[in-house]
Amino acid sequence: MRRLSIPDDVTGLEIDKAVRQELLSLPKTLAEDVAKNLVMVARLLDEDAPRAYEHAKVALRLASRVGAVREAAGFAAYHTGRYQEALAEFRAARRMSGRPDLWPVMADCERGMGRPERALAMAGEPEVRRLDKAGQVEMRLVAAGARRDLGQADAAVVTLQSPELASNGVHPWTARLRYAYADALLEVGREEDAREWFAKAVEADHEGLTDASDRLAELDGIEFTDALDPDLMEEAGETEEAEEAGGVAEDGAQAAPAAAESAGTDLTDEDEPEDEPADADEDADEDSGR
Repeated sequence: MRRLSIPDDVTGLEIDKAVRQELLSLPKTLAEDVAKNLVMVARLLDEDAPRAYEHAKVALRLASRVGAVREAAGFAAYHTGRYQEALAEFRAARRMSGRPDLWPVMADCERGMGRPERALAMAGEPEVRRLDKAGQVEMRLVAAGARRDLGQADAAVVTLQSPELASNGVHPWTARLRYAYADALLEVGREEDAREWFAKAVEADHEGLTDASDRLAELDGIEFTDALDPDLMEEAGETEEAEEAGGVAEDGAQAAPAAAESAGTDLTDEDEPEDEPADADEDADEDSGR
């Protein structure tokens, strides 16, 4: 089996206590290898999903009967757009753990596979009542997305209207819920209302989970440019070079008259010094011959 490079600072002890408990069913060395790969999945999932997926596959080959491993493999597949594979892993993890919290992401996998009607059906299942508040909000977001997939934009707006949306409290899901509502409002042409909810999303988005601030600026007609854009940098460089060249030409044109003025002279054709008379040279020759 091909092993992947793992940084020396990864010990495997970084994983959640509940996951470590699941790994106790494995031999110690094997459990350590699996744990290290799971740590890498968690580290890379957002910044480098393809690499996270590779580590998840290693962990899966080593310990496919561990629920936490199947769940990690599911999220790695989900983040790389492998929705059918992700759904299979989530189903396996759910059977092993009996936990309901994977239900919303399973429904979103159905959306990813082009089956929004199945996601909506899942939103009405009794499993939803077993979810905690965060899970119920996630399920609502998935259902609203499914409505929009089906072209039911007005229904998506209604789906997102909830006590959680109306609450002034800020929770981990608040910014995303407000953002989704603003986006849905914008789709149905309620621009002023959308602007209000994008602003509310910005207020709650302390960790930068959404681009609500950019969407708000766009509605306000503010355009941002990337200072590191190669094309813009090249254009700016050319402009700077042209300005410098113009400055040199201008300075050079002004320098000679300025220097002449400071020396008390006026460099005009009329005042150029005349050649000495020829007889002056003859007098000098006579003097030298004496």
